[in-house]
Amino acid sequence: MISLHHLKTGDTVITSYGGVEKPGKILQVDHEDKKVLVATDNDTNEFWYDLDNLYSIPLDEATLLRLQFHLDTNQSGNGKGRLYVRGPFSVRMHEPGNQPLLQLHYRDETRNLNAPITLNELQNHYHGMTNFHLE
Repeated sequence: MISLHHLKTGDTVITSYGGVEKPGKILQVDHEDKKVLVATDNDTNEFWYDLDNLYSIPLDEATLLRLQFHLDTNQSGNGKGRLYVRGPFSVRMHEPGNQPLLQLHYRDETRNLNAPITLNELQNHYHGMTNFHLE
């Protein structure tokens, strides 16, 4: 189950209703009722979801490529991990067992993460480092 305090407006999650799963964008988080307003189907359908019906999207290469990151082949490999770049922001993914597992870098700030993260967590790190939302 996804944690309410990890969710912010603009984050991308998977919604589940009636056995159908769809990606959606968070429009609002209601901390009091513990519900989240999510837009799916190209922002045409908006529904309030309980946390039991929301799932995180794992962060992997395919997800980064959909977010318009590209693999920097000059800076990848040789035990350095794979480097994905989008403008001045980069994500270095190391092989499991290495520390740090992920390294996020933007200008003069670097964050070393020792555990896998999800797409919405990357979006929150990105916003915290750049003041822009990653979509």
